[in-house]
Amino acid sequence: MKKAVVLYSGGLDSTTCMAIARAEGFEPYALSFSYGQRHTVELDKAREYAPKIGAKEHMVIDVDMRQMGGSALTADIDVPKDGESPDEIPVTYVPARNTIFLSFALGWAEVLGASDIYIGVNALDYSGYPDCRPEFVEAFQTMANLSTKAGVEGNPYNIHAPLIDLTKAQIIEKGLSLGVDYGLTHSCYDPTPEGLSCGHCDSCILRLKGFADAGAEDPVAYVDRG
Repeated sequence: MKKAVVLYSGGLDSTTCMAIARAEGFEPYALSFSYGQRHTVELDKAREYAPKIGAKEHMVIDVDMRQMGGSALTADIDVPKDGESPDEIPVTYVPARNTIFLSFALGWAEVLGASDIYIGVNALDYSGYPDCRPEFVEAFQTMANLSTKAGVEGNPYNIHAPLIDLTKAQIIEKGLSLGVDYGLTHSCYDPTPEGLSCGHCDSCILRLKGFADAGAEDPVAYVDRG
């Protein structure tokens, strides 16, 4: 099997992305980040689930983005609830996060001799983050092939974003068809200390709507399902 680095947060989208990479014939090398996020329970899920879904290796990198702040996920800023900021990029956007994460993935891919990187970004049912758009993925792939030894020697990188044009319901349906156990995932931006999802942040709202539209029951526990 060919190797692929998969950005893997422990959330719904990245878990589905991991399953897709496996189904497409790749041996996944899962890459997660402890970046100072308030929802660290997602890392616990990532550590638990990575080997179960077929990751050959799972690396967790420490990047303390709380030092910079600028996001409700990495600073003492309230997480918006119930669509409080629908017409702008929400404060849960973490500045340059996917650029940073993909850069680490690119470095590991070059060390592994892998030409493929998977990222679970989505441009339909998402919170409006600029680094989840097709233009961003295409631009990063161009940069990757200009900036690496492998790229300039004629071994180009492919950045796969298999969820980019799917609705949340379609993502869930795809994952279920591949046997994904969504009970071992986490999406909430503002969970309780016990790890219960709030049910009111953008991520919870999108997730719950996705399961409803897919005609499926979300197996994770919520404080309030809205």
